[in-house]
Amino acid sequence: MKGKILSINGHVIEVSFAEGMPAIDDLMHLEVDQSVLMQVYASSGPGTYYCFLLSTGNDIYRGQKVVNTGKPMQFPVGQSVLGRVLDVFGKLQDGQGELKEPIFRSINGQKIDYADLSIKQEILETGIKAIDFFAPILRGGKTGLFGGAGVGKTVLLTEIIHNIVQMTTTETTKNISIFAGIGERAREGQELYESVKDSGVLPYSTLIFGPMGENPTNRFLTAYAAVTLAEYFRDEMKKDVLFFADNIFRFAQAGNELSLLMSTIPSEDGYQATLDSEMAQFHERLSPTNSNSITTIETVYVPNDDILDQGVQAVFPYLDSMLYFSRSVYQEGRFPAIDFISSTSSGLNPFVVGEFHYQTLIQAQALLKKSLSLEHIVSLVGESELSADDKVLYVRAKKLRNYMTQSFFVAQSQTGRPGKYVPLTTTTKDVKLIIDGEYDTVSEEKFLYIGNLEEMGK
Repeated sequence: MKGKILSINGHVIEVSFAEGMPAIDDLMHLEVDQSVLMQVYASSGPGTYYCFLLSTGNDIYRGQKVVNTGKPMQFPVGQSVLGRVLDVFGKLQDGQGELKEPIFRSINGQKIDYADLSIKQEILETGIKAIDFFAPILRGGKTGLFGGAGVGKTVLLTEIIHNIVQMTTTETTKNISIFAGIGERAREGQELYESVKDSGVLPYSTLIFGPMGENPTNRFLTAYAAVTLAEYFRDEMKKDVLFFADNIFRFAQAGNELSLLMSTIPSEDGYQATLDSEMAQFHERLSPTNSNSITTIETVYVPNDDILDQGVQAVFPYLDSMLYFSRSVYQEGRFPAIDFISSTSSGLNPFVVGEFHYQTLIQAQALLKKSLSLEHIVSLVGESELSADDKVLYVRAKKLRNYMTQSFFVAQSQTGRPGKYVPLTTTTKDVKLIIDGEYDTVSEEKFLYIGNLEEMGK
């Protein structure tokens, strides 16, 4: 089955076929050079198709013949990819030799029977106070880290990887970790690789990168390649998978770039009309089954700090937990810079987190909301003008916010402070003590970057 190139627009190639029409996602190559690959994406008219160019297009010109392989794009999976760094084509990027007997799977994935889906809710502890208390991560669920540029999303994600992977990956459990770097800096990928290597869990991890320097096709397909690997470990090797993605907004952005090259009519906010279906195709494949789970944690860049941006809004329907980063908190020097009032999780109910955690959370949120309403008064006339009761609440809220700051293991070299892992039970107990006024005599500055209240004394 051969076709002919009609037009070339960046990394989108339009190809015509007189007979033997290709299927969507079929892989094609030039007749004269099999290294120049294309993937069929959509029909552009009768007998014509838009294809994604998967390699450099320097030697491509109109009229060239292409050959349809009749097969979708494949990605290597299996035991041999553990401990390795790959790109979207399965090519190794770590210089550690070739894969041994790799198994290949289509990046399109397979549908899951509804009867196999798990609806069990269980907390996955991270040891990070702000997350575990205000927006706990669910095992088998999906968590989004939302924030603008430079507020600490990637640092927090790396700390989550450090804490969760070290705590859940052992010789007996051997849980698998997969990291998808979609459209982010190559430097951050190198730092993550070194962090995972130093922590000793690299043999149970795979890193797949499509950095921002790559063309939009490679960035777009990196997400699907990583999901394919996660599905294989869940379904074939019967492993619980920790799936980390940085950054899902770049996935939407890459799809938008390709959509513009195909001259399709944009939808809301100028995004591609297929944005919602692309997000659904990606997220619905990351579902837990009755036998094994995929726990997804992804960062979402918020352009111009506008949470209503359609590229950001398209992610919300698939998340169980949402953590919002605040630029004002970041500028105040409190890390992680999380907005405690906006952040939430579907697991915040007594049946999942327990009655004590739930009731303490309600009290903490009420305290923080009351403090927020008092801040306007304080900014105008000062804290001394508050009533005695309001002043007590206002100071307690500041102590609670300071207590939620934390030193990270992955940032020790930058901060000079040793990392802290705080169990959820300790965090909940400490928050209750602060709310009840047990530490009213302690100055608020002493609550900054401690692990638990016992470190400080009274």
